[in-house]
Amino acid sequence: MKQSSQALAGYKLAALTFWSERSEQERKLLKICALALGLALVYAVLLAPALDGRAKLQKELPLMRQDAADLQALAKQADELKRQAPLQVPAMSRDALAQSLASRGLSAQSLSLSGEYAKVQMNGVAFSGLVAWLDALRRENRIVVREAVISAQAKEGIVDAALTLHQSADAVK
Repeated sequence: MKQSSQALAGYKLAALTFWSERSEQERKLLKICALALGLALVYAVLLAPALDGRAKLQKELPLMRQDAADLQALAKQADELKRQAPLQVPAMSRDALAQSLASRGLSAQSLSLSGEYAKVQMNGVAFSGLVAWLDALRRENRIVVREAVISAQAKEGIVDAALTLHQSADAVK
């Protein structure tokens, strides 16, 4: 602590010596330069960032207001959709499943219904077609796979599948 105060006193003495050796004209010029440097520093540190930020905000504010209005419109639309009754789908039936299979170019060896469940056995079907059919069932009829046994065949992409499908009662009209 003593060393720092001694160093500070040394710097102060050097500054006073330097100042006293300057003529009045040099002192005036140094004061003007120090004032200009101080003003430039204040502008660079305090004013310029504030002015640039203000200009940027004035430029972005209309876009932000538009985004906020869009979000409010989407929230209102979501509330309206939430109030609507959920879309009811037709009940799962043997004919509907057979027609759905046929529309995808698939055929079932056996197809049986028992309440909310259906058992489907398919042999030698394309795996991609099977997956596309199951995805369509899930999306269009809210029918999900409860159990699946899929066996690959010697030919690439061809499978045998035994599926148990389920459609919950609350999804049906």
